[in-house]
Amino acid sequence: MLFSSIIFLFGFLPLTLALYALCPARFKNSLLLVMSLIFYAWGEVRFVLLMLSMVAVNYAGGILLAKANQSAKLILSLAIAINLGVLAYFKYANFFVENINAAALSLGLPTLPYAHVMLPLGISFYIFQSISYLIDVYRDRSLTQKNPINLGLYIALFPQLVAGPIVRYHDVMDQIRSRRVQLAGFTIGVERFIIGLAKKLLIANTMGSVADSIFALNAAELSWSVAWLGIICYTAQIYFDFSGYSDMAIGLGRMFGFEFLENFNYPYISKSITEFWRRWHISLSNWFRDYLYIPLGGNRVSPLRMYFNLTVVFFLCGLWHGASWNFVIWGLFHGALLVIEKLCGVKPGVAGFSFFKHVYVLLLVMIGWVFFRAETLEQATQYLMAMAGLGSASTGTAADYFTPLLGITLVAAVIGSTPWVHAVKGWLDNVQQRLAEQGGWAAAMTHCRGITGTVVQATLLLACALTLSAATYNPFIYFRF
Repeated sequence: MLFSSIIFLFGFLPLTLALYALCPARFKNSLLLVMSLIFYAWGEVRFVLLMLSMVAVNYAGGILLAKANQSAKLILSLAIAINLGVLAYFKYANFFVENINAAALSLGLPTLPYAHVMLPLGISFYIFQSISYLIDVYRDRSLTQKNPINLGLYIALFPQLVAGPIVRYHDVMDQIRSRRVQLAGFTIGVERFIIGLAKKLLIANTMGSVADSIFALNAAELSWSVAWLGIICYTAQIYFDFSGYSDMAIGLGRMFGFEFLENFNYPYISKSITEFWRRWHISLSNWFRDYLYIPLGGNRVSPLRMYFNLTVVFFLCGLWHGASWNFVIWGLFHGALLVIEKLCGVKPGVAGFSFFKHVYVLLLVMIGWVFFRAETLEQATQYLMAMAGLGSASTGTAADYFTPLLGITLVAAVIGSTPWVHAVKGWLDNVQQRLAEQGGWAAAMTHCRGITGTVVQATLLLACALTLSAATYNPFIYFRF
């Protein structure tokens, strides 16, 4: 069951909201946990017991850590090892055995027999959240969750269960124990959800359809302009898909009284790769920073060791995204870029506009996305050659794929990937404030903006509903991760 599906929008979500509103306060967490398990079971019923088992393991680990003294580090290590072992088996067993067998075949040795292991949906997200809980408890025993329902809700909460953001335990601990749903927060949640839904259905899916068509071509059909159109479309798709789902998760959280941290902050306006990673998938970046990079020594070590730490972090970041050498290369590519920027003294977050810095970031990010999107290393190499004008195709241009809808969506993608809308909103806020100070038309402007906002939100929701009813293309690209 996806957020961007008819059954979720007009079935599961309204039912859950109604039950939550009617449920007594002391049973709200139990209700949300049950509904979250139903949400997960809708598409992954075979792995519900696995998730519940991980809840039990991490609950026991937290209790043992709270009571431990000298053995705390051993308990933490064993609990993390169990979590990572489960993740490694389900996510990487096929990858490891396939590579071992490929090496065995090349050496004329017998291969290992194995049955293909299915990947449980969202396992990367809820395993990382479980590890976050264990480490937080190890660092501060007062954070131990003694109520298994509450811990189960933290791990299985449906808004961020299958697509993030990765919520760290210490950020939501108090909200799990006690929270209130207020009209203002609920309204913000609905608006945020609709915006995320529109980003996913109206922009990401439109761009993704073109990207999929182009990446499905073989090397002989891939001209320079077609290759560039394909990666531009994928660059837009992955941002609006990922950030759209994060918006929907944050919005859903607000509807139930949770306030999740932001996960994307206009990464494509970055002026360095370092800045890009402070804006892209922020929850994952912060997780690796707090639970891996800093424990390895972070920036407090020698330059050589710091570069090693960055390489390790981004190697694992790439591997986290999927069991493929392409993901590993993508991670190492970004790690190498960060090392180079540090060697060159690049400072992230410098104010001002620099056209060439933006071009530099976007160009390198798109090169990285080729490895992220391509199914094989050979395909990625051929695609990059086509982008460089070294492909073998002599026919076919980007115009063959260009439609008025794609043109409108590209414009919307450019606008939506910059803070332009927020800048306009800020300007209107300043105008409204000045009118209020001067005793002018501030009340009328507030009323007009409220009506306009409602109309825009209703129009977006209607457009999304029509898109869902008319289209069959609605991919869930997180399944690879």
